Amino acid sequence: MSNTLQITPFMHVRDLAGATAFLEEVLGFETRVRMRDYAYLEREGAGLRVLEASDAVVFPADCGRFAYYIDVRDVDSVHSELKAKLDTLPEGHVHGPADKSYGQRELIVRAPDNQLLVFGAALAG
Repeated sequence: MSNTLQITPFMHVRDLAGATAFLEEVLGFETRVRMRDYAYLEREGAGLRVLEASDAVVFPADCGRFAYYIDVRDVDSVHSELKAKLDTLPEGHVHGPADKSYGQRELIVRAPDNQLLVFGAALAG
């Protein structure tokens, strides 16, 4: 049996409360652990660690860097679940779901500090 359970990314943000509120209220994560400058959140068993740091990099608004890629079975069901909340985000902060030339269907959401969170699934074939 393998000993490795998962890889859990760390999101560095300037405002922990704002980031966790966004992740909970818009993207459906649940906070499992919360400390002064750290939180661990999960969505359907997938974890994300969030650390508040005054020197966290704030990406430019036009930055297209994927920082957090969440593999799912069905991107459209995630979009349907989150649509009402996604519709409240500023214009240009949500892209997709859309089929990509590299064989993925993706829903891209701009999070606090302009980081991108992507829900993606492999296209059939």
